[in-house]
Amino acid sequence: MPPGAPERVASLDLIRGVAVLGILAINIAGFSGPSAGVANPHLPEPGTFADEIAFGVKFLFFEGKMRALFTILFGASLVLFTERAEERGDFGDLLQLRRLFWLALFGLAHFYLLWWGDILFLYAVCGVIALMMRELSLRTLTVTALGIFTIWHFMGTALDAATVIAEQAVLDDAATIAQVDDYDVFEAAVAANVEEETAISKGGFLDHARNQFLEQTLEPFTGVISSIGETLPLMLLGMVLLQSGFFAGAWKRSRMVALGIWGTLGGLALTALVLAWAWLHNFPTRAMESAFFYWLAIPHLLMALGYAALLVLATPRLSLTLVGRRLTAAGRTAFSNYIGTSLVMTGIFYGWGLGLFGTAGHAAQWLYVLLGWTLMLAWSEPWLRQFRRGPLEWLWRSATEWRLLRFKI
Repeated sequence: MPPGAPERVASLDLIRGVAVLGILAINIAGFSGPSAGVANPHLPEPGTFADEIAFGVKFLFFEGKMRALFTILFGASLVLFTERAEERGDFGDLLQLRRLFWLALFGLAHFYLLWWGDILFLYAVCGVIALMMRELSLRTLTVTALGIFTIWHFMGTALDAATVIAEQAVLDDAATIAQVDDYDVFEAAVAANVEEETAISKGGFLDHARNQFLEQTLEPFTGVISSIGETLPLMLLGMVLLQSGFFAGAWKRSRMVALGIWGTLGGLALTALVLAWAWLHNFPTRAMESAFFYWLAIPHLLMALGYAALLVLATPRLSLTLVGRRLTAAGRTAFSNYIGTSLVMTGIFYGWGLGLFGTAGHAAQWLYVLLGWTLMLAWSEPWLRQFRRGPLEWLWRSATEWRLLRFKI
């Protein structure tokens, strides 16, 4: 980034606002019911046709795409923060490491005290690795990112193939006795996990926290191992995009338009093919899990890049509108919105709140998504009229710099 560039990049804030809202559309299934229901409209209970439609909309437009977009933006902000610090004469890498250290602590607190679906700790760990690679050439970063991303997801698909094929054989009544027995054990394990998660989530706050600390102690760390092949490459691509001028609008307009249209439509078409197959086969559990983790990696990346390109193109005009200003403000307070969403949704669904866990199918979940979107868009802009940062953004930045920063404007 050139010296004297603006402290904030308008397109980054706007896209981040879209991403933090979009992530709720996926996370809502994990807030409102057992984790098994995230990837299947018929778990824990058989869903209606409306549930299938609602799930299909999330699957097509949000699942994986918002996570990829958010991760790309994190990689971009990693470089932006470090370079801005260096322009002020600070030791950028040291400040960034402090920033990631505090993010890791926030993530662990989020996981152990609130919700199992935390991504902050994963981001912190991958961010440290990405930081060590930021001096590499853009070409090297791009080749490395795409290589890791492709190999990781190809290997995952290959490793899952045997169990996915066996599952389909069972469902087609063409399986061996061993395959049937294995699938019966698998289904029993899924049912037991659903029952256990439901009981814990309907309990009190202390019971939930105790379970997270004692029974899920290593989950944040094993989650890094299982997700690093997706998260790190996406961060590296975000670093490349920022340094190449993508978010500043420095790419040729024709190139941005082509990426926006063909990335979005290409990813959407591939996702639709997988959704059509899954729907025809009644959303097989093992196949859906593999699709979420591995099969759809390329469509997710294509659509995330397509969304990003279209939003960069739209930023100059969209940022002047009421919707654009609200989205930009939500993006500037994305950390507070992300944690705030967990507070609100666990308060609605978990036992220490309204206790509605397990009562909302995928169709009904959209009501809570709309509630979350309304809250995020409603508070963020008025808050930023009075304060320089979101509350958690201020706390995070103050901890990073080891001093209390000015809060009010």
